[in-house]
Amino acid sequence: MDTAPLPPACSYLETIGNTPMVKLDRCVPAASKQATILCKLEMQNPGGSLKDRIALNMIEEAEARGDITPGKTTIIDFTSGNTGIGYAMVAAAKGYKCIVIMPKVRPMLERYLICRQFGAEVHLFNPSLGAPGALKYVKDQLAANPHYWWPNQLGNPDNPAVHERTTGPEIWKQAGGAVDYFIHGIGTGGCVAGVGKYLKSVNPKCRVIALEPTEARVHTGASPKPHGVVGWAPGVHSQFLDGFGKAPEELSDAPRGVVDEWGHVATSEAVATCLQVTSAEGMMVGPSSGAAIKYAFDVAARPEAKGSTIVVVLPSHGIRYVAHPLWAAVNAEANEALPPGEAPCSDKEQPILLWASEEYKKA
Repeated sequence: MDTAPLPPACSYLETIGNTPMVKLDRCVPAASKQATILCKLEMQNPGGSLKDRIALNMIEEAEARGDITPGKTTIIDFTSGNTGIGYAMVAAAKGYKCIVIMPKVRPMLERYLICRQFGAEVHLFNPSLGAPGALKYVKDQLAANPHYWWPNQLGNPDNPAVHERTTGPEIWKQAGGAVDYFIHGIGTGGCVAGVGKYLKSVNPKCRVIALEPTEARVHTGASPKPHGVVGWAPGVHSQFLDGFGKAPEELSDAPRGVVDEWGHVATSEAVATCLQVTSAEGMMVGPSSGAAIKYAFDVAARPEAKGSTIVVVLPSHGIRYVAHPLWAAVNAEANEALPPGEAPCSDKEQPILLWASEEYKKA
């Protein structure tokens, strides 16, 4: 492996962005190999996800406006976790206090741990109340604490702006100036809106495909329902995508704004694709990445996609989802191999080998 010259030393936060792009190979179904599928590895941001970009940009733009001051301002927002980690990391690096609000559900475990390790406080809200409940809690906190500042990732224009300014141009350059399809899931909708706008400015024929869980197709008029694609579908329509504020019956699958196609992937499909990609490519991805790759496979197999270039953003690493059902099988195995509370073996008369995972699989 050749080693490129290292760039000059920089600050930690300056390592956000300029993530690599890779081509999928061994995991791609035969029918989908007629197209090229490229993946933007946003898990290689320093905080581990795509959301590092928006956390840094929203905070630095607020600083430039004079809205917030290190040592005086407390940053507060609700999140499914990755944006919260971005806030906590940037706040630690810049000297802000930070409160991250997340739903009280087991898949938030790693996010809770990471935010606390950065020094942020974590408030867990009642998940049955959804985004409206979390929003009310935030507004109550803001009213009671004048020094609190709410970035509002779901409505702050500095969210899509950073993707139009950085993520989009990076993708275009890394793809060699040829992107026919851009596929990404809807969390806040900022990445779809920002990257989509940029790519259409350089290639008006680029098709932008926005994805939701099959169980919660809010942007085409369905009601939000529980799903396991963490990071997607917070239960409200994105303010950055056309259709915000419309009644459900006014929405449809028809193209709107920057989005040409409103796709969907079931949680079970997302999990299955994660495992497939991890074992075939050695690339460990999370549920939203697996869902986007699954849809990319489907698009790549379409007759009209022959010879095209398809770009998918992979928002975060699979290691961040150990408490998710994605890891259920290996979690069960690990708890058998290393039971909680078990003391290390101190009997030297016992055999050298105490456990072999292949034997567990046979059982």
